[in-house]
Amino acid sequence: MTYKIVFFDIDGTITHHENGTISEPTKAAVRLLLENGTAVVAATGRPLSMCGELMEMGIETFITANGGYVKHKDEVIHKVPLDKTIVKEVAAFAEKEKHALSFYTEDFRMNGIQNASILRSLKETLSLAEYPGVFPASCLEEVFLLCLFAGESEADLYREAFPHLTFKRWHPYVLNVLDQDVSKSLAILKTLEYFGCEPADAAAFGDGDNDIDMIELAGLGIAMGNGSEGVKKAADFVTKRSGDDGVVFALKKFGII
Repeated sequence: MTYKIVFFDIDGTITHHENGTISEPTKAAVRLLLENGTAVVAATGRPLSMCGELMEMGIETFITANGGYVKHKDEVIHKVPLDKTIVKEVAAFAEKEKHALSFYTEDFRMNGIQNASILRSLKETLSLAEYPGVFPASCLEEVFLLCLFAGESEADLYREAFPHLTFKRWHPYVLNVLDQDVSKSLAILKTLEYFGCEPADAAAFGDGDNDIDMIELAGLGIAMGNGSEGVKKAADFVTKRSGDDGVVFALKKFGII
């Protein structure tokens, strides 16, 4: 089977699952895909501003904010901005309850609440070792993803206060706050349409529960050896860990490079 387009999660998939680096064999594999005319898309929970190293590798198409914002070169393919009133109301409630929120524009900022669980979650999801800057309450930028850092009992406070919103967990301590559906798979469908491809033309690589829907959608879904049990169960194949060049191993095994 020839795959015309390959979607890669970043953290824990392209990057080493422990230290966040990208190996030279993985970089070379991505370059080879591009040289062979295969479309390469980074599909990530990261904001666009944190994709610089991927851009340097030659990738020009990015599904960011867990599917909330998609851009090819300078063209926006798809975006799902939250209603600004909702952003302000949830931010005010989180400030009162002393819970952390993160705001995804093309950049990434938070509301200034800090603790060990939040910092650990930032490292696990975005390979961040420190907190980003604070998103000002008066900011008028479009927010494409709003994330709440909370356990289940804390999250229930928000479900009760905002019954019209959806709180969708994708990490043990992080939930998407949604007023309409946002997912990597919905963004992938828009991206496939843009490139004139079908799901059967696509291979997708991921390691987390927020990758399950895209793994299931793609013609070939590959989970990393360091991935969650959920994404492994959903995949057609489980490759080696990202730190052991699992991306390269699978691309070669299925003849994609």
